[in-house]
Amino acid sequence: MTHAPSTPTPSTGWHWWRHAKLATMSDEPGSPAWGWCPQGDLLTHGDRIVWVGASEQAEAALQAHLPADERNLLGSTDLHGLLVTPGLIDAHTHLVYGGLRANEFEMRLKGATYEEIARAGGGIRSTVTATRAATEDELVASALGRARTLVADGVTTMEIKSGYGLSFEHEARCLRAARRVGDTLGLTVRVTGLAAHALPPEFDGRADAYIDAICDWLPRWHADGLLDAVDGFCENIGFSAAQMERVFRAAQALGLPVKLHAEQLSDQGGAALAARFNALSADHLEYLSDAGIAAMAAAGTVAMLLPGAYYYLRETKLPPIAALRAAGVPMAIATDHNPGTSPTLSLSLMLNMACTLFRLTPEEALAGATRHAATALGLGASHGQLRAGFRADFALWEVGHPNELAYRFGDRACRGTVIGGRRFSS
Repeated sequence: MTHAPSTPTPSTGWHWWRHAKLATMSDEPGSPAWGWCPQGDLLTHGDRIVWVGASEQAEAALQAHLPADERNLLGSTDLHGLLVTPGLIDAHTHLVYGGLRANEFEMRLKGATYEEIARAGGGIRSTVTATRAATEDELVASALGRARTLVADGVTTMEIKSGYGLSFEHEARCLRAARRVGDTLGLTVRVTGLAAHALPPEFDGRADAYIDAICDWLPRWHADGLLDAVDGFCENIGFSAAQMERVFRAAQALGLPVKLHAEQLSDQGGAALAARFNALSADHLEYLSDAGIAAMAAAGTVAMLLPGAYYYLRETKLPPIAALRAAGVPMAIATDHNPGTSPTLSLSLMLNMACTLFRLTPEEALAGATRHAATALGLGASHGQLRAGFRADFALWEVGHPNELAYRFGDRACRGTVIGGRRFSS
């Protein structure tokens, strides 16, 4: 039986994780598909992986890596054949917000479009109203519940965006809440400022003035340590490419990386803009052009695919998966958890949807929720693979092969997570 995780237990320093099946998802030259090792062990020290390899080589690895005077401190866990993968990385979430939007789900089923709901005052604005009415502690409490559900599904690292405050103080409240989620649970949480998400009511008809305000707010949030990246919604119901360029220049002046909601509902040239600023990722991408693909490939910008929103909005325009694959653009997968267009809390379900809806292979999908998701957060050198020197974040699954993670849906196979070398209860 799987239970929701609690706060992780303290690491005991050196630890030997024995008798597992490993899917390291390593991109080291010569690594097999999936980084597959059907009988493998890991050695961790504190929050880092020291060694990973075949069980038959583990004793020699212990002798080579473990100082003689610390061998009596070695902890050991027999994993009894569980599959170990890198901890899943949910690299696009809107986890901090107030209220729900189940009524809009019903409206869409009765024929209203996403744009019609937004223009009638629903959509993002309705969540802004509820979020502004919530205290910081209330926002933290609700976000913690969502984060714990994600961790129970194998997630050990996540991005959390703001974007439902849309004023200096309300956005800061959301950013602080996101920081507190990571601190409370011991997760790696990258906090992204998404003030350019929608136009707040007090700026009706004055979009350029609101962009000016965001550019003034960014240095203050950055000085308070609240930002790891900056994002925006470049769309005909959001902000233009020219407006987003102003936000990106302000972020660039602070040394902050950028990313962009781009080409979800139409082609606004957002992906090419994002690539011009060496964006970590461009996200959604249903209407991505060949020019956008070429620009992303040249810049190394990750294509962030969000099948949950595609499914929930009943979209029919697929992202250009074959063209992205042919261009060598890395493809990441995320939940896009938000209250209006993707209220899912299962990244493992997104693996299945990425395969069934977008036709990714199971290995591409898992790479998209591990290795490529890490790159999309600027963490590619430390997260998303089971490799020596990487953070000791991994998920434990009761399956026979990693292809089962995308094959199943609605069946949570996660039997625990290890975050920074510390085991959550399961």
